[in-house]
Amino acid sequence: MNVNATPAARIAVIRARWHAGIVDQAVDSFVAEWTALGGRAEEVDIVDVPGALEIPLHAQLLARTGRYSAILGVALVVDGGIYRHDFVAGTVVDAIVRVGLDTGVPVLSAVLTPHNFQESDAHIAFFRDHFVIKGKEAANAARQIIDARAQVALATVA
Repeated sequence: MNVNATPAARIAVIRARWHAGIVDQAVDSFVAEWTALGGRAEEVDIVDVPGALEIPLHAQLLARTGRYSAILGVALVVDGGIYRHDFVAGTVVDAIVRVGLDTGVPVLSAVLTPHNFQESDAHIAFFRDHFVIKGKEAANAARQIIDARAQVALATVA
């Protein structure tokens, strides 16, 4: 399907505010890539939540409004020494997949957890760059899933 022939879509991007300087790189590159793919920046609603654990509930609330063609959760979950960061990230990803299955609205994940993260200039620079890539990948995934769903809808009407 031609991108320009795709019906208008509305996307919600839910971003955790922990490590905002890194997380925002994915959000900014998502919006830039979305527009490069033929979408409009006005089609992207950005919702802030305190941390990654709040993403699934907000995704569910937004999905149930019926306004969104897709939802993206973005967070960087690091080992803070208090609890297992991989457990938190896994819980969040499992929950957002469940939201998508329960609501029928695709919920994409850019919730990442590195094996090793330190508040050093080198690590911060690496993850800022990495989140730019993840934002672009998420925009392409959103466009593809919206197009695929439009094809299914057309096939069921025909």
